[in-house]
Amino acid sequence: MIGAGLGILAFANRTVPPATVVVAVPEPVRMATVSRPAPKPSPTPAPLVVRSVLPISGPLKFGEHHWDETRGVTGPLIITVDLEAQVLSVFRDGHEIGATAILYGDNDKPTPLGHFPITEKDAVHVSSIYGSPMPYMLRLTNDGISVHGAEVEWGYATHGCIGVPVAFAKKLFGVVKLGDVVIITRGKTLTMGQPITA
Repeated sequence: MIGAGLGILAFANRTVPPATVVVAVPEPVRMATVSRPAPKPSPTPAPLVVRSVLPISGPLKFGEHHWDETRGVTGPLIITVDLEAQVLSVFRDGHEIGATAILYGDNDKPTPLGHFPITEKDAVHVSSIYGSPMPYMLRLTNDGISVHGAEVEWGYATHGCIGVPVAFAKKLFGVVKLGDVVIITRGKTLTMGQPITA
């Protein structure tokens, strides 16, 4: 019995070295290098070109305006202003859909030249500087230059804004969106097929 007991004791006290776990690690796989073409830059949109103009006979008179959307039903919209000709034109998808005689700033407060995105629309705006109504106002600059409805008559001027007949201003207000561009030039004329740029 003693021997048997010792045998059991010896077995119980026996230490077994910890098992060694062998993990097979695969060789790193070399991936083939795939060359991808560099991403192409977004194409610069082609400028709109004059595709059609309104059939207006003779120079525009003060207060006169024309509007016809039958050709330029959809597409990007650009407004051009020629201070020398005193005309504002609205082009949608290259088709002139509106044209009117304008008022603009005199020598003391001239209308600026350049490209101006419309940054604000306000149908019942009143000038915070002059207290005068500016119906259907389309803001072009932070210092108050805008396109708005006005009494467009001979001998009148603005404080730098583009004044258009109120009925025309209402139609214009209805079709433009924020970000649409107004291009103001002095003496630049456009012809059929020509890009609409400054």
